[in-house]
Order: sequence, then C-alpha cells, then structure tokens
Amino acid sequence: MSKDAPRIAEAFEQQLDAIVHDRQFDGLEIVQHHARPVSGTLELSVTIDRPGGVDLALCERVAAYINASLGTQNEAYTLEIESAGLDRPLHREADYHRFTGQRARIVTTLTINGAKTHRGLLRGLRGEAVVVETDAGELLLPLAAIKSARLEFDPRQDFQRDKLQRKQLHGNSRKHGN
Repeated sequence: MSKDAPRIAEAFEQQLDAIVHDRQFDGLEIVQHHARPVSGTLELSVTIDRPGGVDLALCERVAAYINASLGTQNEAYTLEIESAGLDRPLHREADYHRFTGQRARIVTTLTINGAKTHRGLLRGLRGEAVVVETDAGELLLPLAAIKSARLEFDPRQDFQRDKLQRKQLHGNSRKHGN
C-alpha cells in the first residue's frame, strides 16, 4: 500500500456523501461501506438501497460516479457496489421504523427470553428498544444489545402476495369485459 491510500479513502468518503445529496440518485441510501487494504491494493465496497429496490443499472451509475472522481488518484483500488438485497442489514434506528411490518432476524449480545437469536415482525422502536412481534408475544430488544439485525425474506409470502395480486387483476379484467 502506498501513502496515497488514506487520500483515496478520504475521497471515497466524500463521494459517498455527495451521492446521497445528488438529485440523480434521489432516494439512494448508503447502507454500509468500507475502505480497507487487501492484497496490496485498496478495496472499496459500498452497499446501497433505495425504495423500490436496486438494479444493475443503478449500481453501474454509482460505480461510474465514484470512479470518475477517484480516477485522478495514483493508488490502485478495486470498487464493489452491491444491493442491500432481500436480507438487508438493519443498522440505524430509522431502519427499524422503515421496515415495520417486515420479518427480521436479530442477534443480541445478551440472552433475552432464553435466546440470543430472535425472529419476528418488526414493530418499530419504543424508547431505546426494538419491538419485535414473535409467536410468544411482543419482545423488546435493547438497541445497545443488538449485535446484528437483518430482514428475513420469505419466498412463500412473496409468492402468496403475487398470487393474490394476479387473482385481483384477473377478477377486475372479468368485471370490465376483457
């Protein structure tokens, strides 16, 4: 690694801040990122999300934006842009509000109700605790005790929702004589 690595990492951070304020990336959220040395080069990684999801074209636009500003640097780097995905990590308090009603898997540093891994529907925050609706009832998990949290994607629920939407659409087209 050369002495230029800290400058690239700083420029990278500045570009991430600029992206979330740029109108062409409206609604884009930087979920997580890092800049670290790996095998003699600097690895830059960004995980992004936005309402409605992330597609390959958006990842390419973000990469082009970052590469355009970092291209003047003399240090070698790799850049990876990825979607937060269906099992999106939850890092900020706002995430627990935004994804209220969705299933999550939360791992705590402390044993709470006999377990460290908790699954259920997010119900937001209450004070300094995440509220999770489990089969056994409502569970409050202190934010300070959360080691990791992710959404849990259930393909069966997605399939059932899609089936219901097709049924409703098909029923509406019959009513209109289509």
